[in-house]
Amino acid sequence: MRPLDGVLVVSLEQAVAVPYATRLLADLGARVVKVERPGGGDFARHYDTSCGSVSSYFAWTNVGKESLTLDLKHPDAREVLDRLIAAADVVLCNLSPDAARRLGVDARSLRSRKPDLVVGELSGYGDTGPYTSRKAFDALVQSEAGLIELTGDGDVTARAGISVADIAAGVQLQSAVLAALLHRARTNEGTTLSLSLFDALAEWMHQPMLYAAGTGRAAPRTGAHHPSIAPYGPFPCADGAVHLAVQNDPQWRRLCALLARPDLADDPRFATVPSRVAHRAALHAELDFTAWAAADLVDALDRADVPAARTRSVADLPEHPQVTARERRATVPVPDGEVTVLRPPVDSTSWEWAPGSVPALGEHTDHVLRGLGYSRERIAALRARSAI
Repeated sequence: MRPLDGVLVVSLEQAVAVPYATRLLADLGARVVKVERPGGGDFARHYDTSCGSVSSYFAWTNVGKESLTLDLKHPDAREVLDRLIAAADVVLCNLSPDAARRLGVDARSLRSRKPDLVVGELSGYGDTGPYTSRKAFDALVQSEAGLIELTGDGDVTARAGISVADIAAGVQLQSAVLAALLHRARTNEGTTLSLSLFDALAEWMHQPMLYAAGTGRAAPRTGAHHPSIAPYGPFPCADGAVHLAVQNDPQWRRLCALLARPDLADDPRFATVPSRVAHRAALHAELDFTAWAAADLVDALDRADVPAARTRSVADLPEHPQVTARERRATVPVPDGEVTVLRPPVDSTSWEWAPGSVPALGEHTDHVLRGLGYSRERIAALRARSAI
């Protein structure tokens, strides 16, 4: 038995943040019914076609869910949604606050009818303040929270290579839902959970924010190198790159011994972490690994107890030796195909992960409606009237 077996989550979701949260809940056994628009569905289905006929984003965030298509503006469809919510334990929504209120799926409306419901609302910037009505997508939030200004090299800024604002919000929403379910089990009370993409990413920006407050300036952009530790970053080898992570003086001295360069260890410019950062350009000029094969260099660094890693392509991740040795891969059906995914990162001695498939648009509409007591004839009539 999985921890959330028997928990019904109804999600009016699209894009990444809330779908990621509900996929994490599905991983723990929740039954997640994803409500989608007839015709197109979640627009993230169509970002690319790298996973069968759906996008990589959609395949990643929708494993194990049921897809129900409803035209929420149709009165007959609203009756279906009301029945479904009446049976639900959790309702999550990332429609805009105004759209949710117009449809009557905002937390106040839902919990007025069912007080023990756990309702989670995700917005871009929150429902108060000057940014309330602004559009908020991942890269825009990265920019507003200071992540893009912090990321890059020299004068060149860059967005993070993954949807980090969406992921931050999804992880924190899932955690809050679990806490709310525990609260309900203890008190029989429901909960309204409110969070924004901006607040979620701002939480993750605490360390650079505190650094800037304490030093009077933001950390400099240093590409893949650490802004306040050196040598800490990728260095070219004969056949790729190796990422060093020399965080203290003993590690630095061991690196110098490996390179047979005692002069570097004793050079006052490189004697401490702050001095190595202050003389980063000179330090990098002294570190030449181009005669080494990357695998040989990492082996030598491991033997010398100097932290390092290979710089690899994400395309190689499914074949990473650690992934294959620990059997972290799984195969999941997607519409018009199947994909290799990675198992959830947390293993448990109390339950097993049992992945479902990635649903086709409306694949479970009839199944969900029959479970709510609709006859085949009634379902056919709803479909004829374009409510589903």
